[in-house]
Amino acid sequence: MLSAPLADDEAVELAAAFKALGDPVRLKLLSMIASHQNGEECVCALTSAFTLSQPTISHHLKILRQAGLIDGERRGTWVYYWLMPDTVNKLAMMLTPSAVPK
Repeated sequence: MLSAPLADDEAVELAAAFKALGDPVRLKLLSMIASHQNGEECVCALTSAFTLSQPTISHHLKILRQAGLIDGERRGTWVYYWLMPDTVNKLAMMLTPSAVPK
């Protein structure tokens, strides 16, 4: 729940994150990463879950990363991705009403 309206720079940042989530593939990728039991997921598992090419999945992951929703790290051959809780929490606060109408 927000305690005050967003500043202009916050609105720009969150709009980019919401826009990144406007694609079903990216939304599914984010959900796969967020729901993984150890909090991170290998790109190998993400790629194999789709019929899309590896470069296409990498492009979607890049957009999620640029939006501040995920981050990643190369470990040997593979890249592992995890959720960025600060950005996700800000999005959740935007979607949580301050008061429930009667």
